[in-house]
Amino acid sequence: MSRRLLTAGIAVAVVVVFACLGALTMLAGAAVSACTVTTGPSGATSYDPEQVRNARTIIQVGAQRGIPPRGQVIAVATAIQESSLRNLGNLGDQNDHDSLGLFQQRPSQGWGTPEQIMNPVHAAGRFYDKLLTIAGWETMPLTDAAQAVQRSAYPDAYAKWETDATTLVTLATGQPGSATPMMGQQCISAAGWMNPVAGTLVSGFRTADRPGHDGVDINAAKGTPIRAAAAGEVITVECNAHLESGGPYSCDVDGHFDKVRGCGWYAELLHPDQTVTRYCHMVSRPTVQIGQHVSPGQIIGQVGSSGHSSGPHLHLETHTSRPANPENAVDPIVFFAQRGIDLGSYFVVGSH
Repeated sequence: MSRRLLTAGIAVAVVVVFACLGALTMLAGAAVSACTVTTGPSGATSYDPEQVRNARTIIQVGAQRGIPPRGQVIAVATAIQESSLRNLGNLGDQNDHDSLGLFQQRPSQGWGTPEQIMNPVHAAGRFYDKLLTIAGWETMPLTDAAQAVQRSAYPDAYAKWETDATTLVTLATGQPGSATPMMGQQCISAAGWMNPVAGTLVSGFRTADRPGHDGVDINAAKGTPIRAAAAGEVITVECNAHLESGGPYSCDVDGHFDKVRGCGWYAELLHPDQTVTRYCHMVSRPTVQIGQHVSPGQIIGQVGSSGHSSGPHLHLETHTSRPANPENAVDPIVFFAQRGIDLGSYFVVGSH
């Protein structure tokens, strides 16, 4: 297969910047953030919202299948080379044979029907299927592993996208130890909101198995910074933990999902539109004080597992008014989407 639409330069660098474009786009009544990922010391390569969304789909499919980050990097680098992370349809005379989609897979070579290949989830899944049949792919140079799957006419082309692909996977998954950890937190929508923590959504709002779960859970490593989702005033800083039997329990130690109840160390912010965000299970007392005014992105605490928790994560709640209670709790996914931020898709099943 050959790569079409070579539009991006080679990224050599280690610096990553998230830039949010100024215009506010309205889609189906919701504000949409237009965030561009730029890599390189002088913005050598940029990925627009469509490209970032497609990269995230590839990464999520890999995570669902238990593919380690190295495999996700190989897949994303391949898609950058093949399609510039765009889900390309039939371009007529510009088509390379019958190649389609993110990975330029060909129906005539058994990758699926045209409709299937144009589904990014299917295309990514087929790429991973083939990758897993390659003996020793985990330790191969990226370009060799990609070429073993793709059989491209340009076998050495994949290697130049390894840095960019690693950056995109790191931003999507919050992998520790990277030169650019948690940089995705710098993306602020035109409405002034942002994702408060880099992590994976693992539990939803009032699901069938947890109807009393008034927020969403975002899985992240202990100590991951929790940032103010928007400008606001700190209205609550509290330890909320007790044994199921009613006895006291410390917020300065890990909690327990069965034996301990409560939000652990948590903070609440009151925003200018009179909505409230609540951030639970911090590892220690929040780093802000009641009455303090915070800016979007300001660190207010760190991810922990205090209170009613089975492991490190942020329990995030959104409320339409104060005081925050179950009656005014709303789904954070919808709440943030209306403010231009996509919290992500659930692709790990769990409960915290």
